[in-house]
Amino acid sequence: MATTAKKRTPRKMSPDVQTSREQRAARTREQLLYSAARVVGEFGYRDASIQRITAHAGMALGTFYLYFDSRQTLFDELLPHYGVQMLERVRERAHGAKGFYEVEEIGARVVFEYLCENPWFWRVLNEAEVEAPQAWASHHREVTRRYNKFLQRAKSEGEIAGYDVDELDTLAYLLIAARDYLYLHHLAKSPQNSQVPERAIHTYMQFLRHGLGGGKSAKKVVKPG
Repeated sequence: MATTAKKRTPRKMSPDVQTSREQRAARTREQLLYSAARVVGEFGYRDASIQRITAHAGMALGTFYLYFDSRQTLFDELLPHYGVQMLERVRERAHGAKGFYEVEEIGARVVFEYLCENPWFWRVLNEAEVEAPQAWASHHREVTRRYNKFLQRAKSEGEIAGYDVDELDTLAYLLIAARDYLYLHHLAKSPQNSQVPERAIHTYMQFLRHGLGGGKSAKKVVKPG
């Protein structure tokens, strides 16, 4: 007489074991992103092979595919991942600061500090426009969104008078571009982990105060159209 095989009940993992596995997986994924950023910073996207990335991370080649479907999948996450990390550092350091100009100065200092500590970021950012356009677009959308929100608050509090709401997008792009070129110019002449050049920050803040704060007493310009 045939016997019916007893159906096994799947063994459940304890919450601690599950959490531990998830934590290890998160660390491994973070390490791959960390290594990819450094490899791109040294060799560029095109020569940042999976073999180089996993070798830098001290992992087997096959481990890569447990976390990313392809090299491009990783590249599409790389810039937004570290871009948000940089922006969050600014947000944390500026917490409790009062007013547009104080927050803006803290932000300028913190970004300069981040870029000095992580010189690979410039290549990750600048080559992304061609090699990882989705990542580049995502990063710039987030930067612009945060800056625009910041400017809207400053306008509502009367700190940047003389500008209409529909001009804030343009202001955001102008300020982002000014800061990018300021960093690019000074980082090219500064050793890693150097201090922010005080004169550069002073000049930048003077420019902001006269270009933005001065709008209150400036003559009203008639808009075209």
